[in-house]
Amino acid sequence: MAISVLLYAALALLALGSVSLVRPMSFLGIATRLQALAVFGTGLAAAAVALFLPPSPARVSTRARARIDELLPEFQFEEFHERLVRATPEGVFRAIHDVPAGDIRLFRLLTWIRSPRLPWRTMPESILNPPANEPILATALRSGFVLLAEERDREIVLGTLVVRPHGTRVAVPNDPDDPARRFAALDAPGYAKAAMSFRIEPSGGGCRLTTETRIFATDPKTARAFAVYWRFVYPGSALLRVTWLRAIAERAETES
Repeated sequence: MAISVLLYAALALLALGSVSLVRPMSFLGIATRLQALAVFGTGLAAAAVALFLPPSPARVSTRARARIDELLPEFQFEEFHERLVRATPEGVFRAIHDVPAGDIRLFRLLTWIRSPRLPWRTMPESILNPPANEPILATALRSGFVLLAEERDREIVLGTLVVRPHGTRVAVPNDPDDPARRFAALDAPGYAKAAMSFRIEPSGGGCRLTTETRIFATDPKTARAFAVYWRFVYPGSALLRVTWLRAIAERAETES
């Protein structure tokens, strides 16, 4: 998160410096082109640090054990969000399965920013281009994600490959008997595998609903390349997860 903040602050400085080189923005304290050049240079240096800082080494979660720990115990990139839901575990579990993209605020805007597309072009259905009124989880499972684990009224884990070697066609190693085993065992160079979970824990008068996304790159080169992408998309990805949890909570509480 901190590196993403640094990156976007750097981009803002680059924009301010560029504009001020043409027309100094004295109301912001950039009164001369020399000062504008200094702002631009600071932004350029900060952007270089944010983009080329090596990713963190693979680490293991310190939270309570869950199914995602069995499937992707090590990871370099992670995000975690939680929300208290005033509903039963059964109602929350059902809402996770049923909530459509249309109920998730800013979903289409955030996914468009992540994967821009022209309005007149027909794009294949995916989690980045889902039908508005169909369950988003079902769309994900039809378009590159696989169900890795499901414990009724407790936890769901999906998996996909966010990076794979050129020419690889299978989105996730496909084993009709045990896709989770194949996913967990994949360690060939050139891959980055992602697992996303929703977990439900009884808490007070309702449930603690959490979502966690982990990405593990199988070699240092892939980790460095993915780090650049992750630092750009993390703020939007985090906002998307927060609004997704809100949509699940609103649906579960309405139907309870």
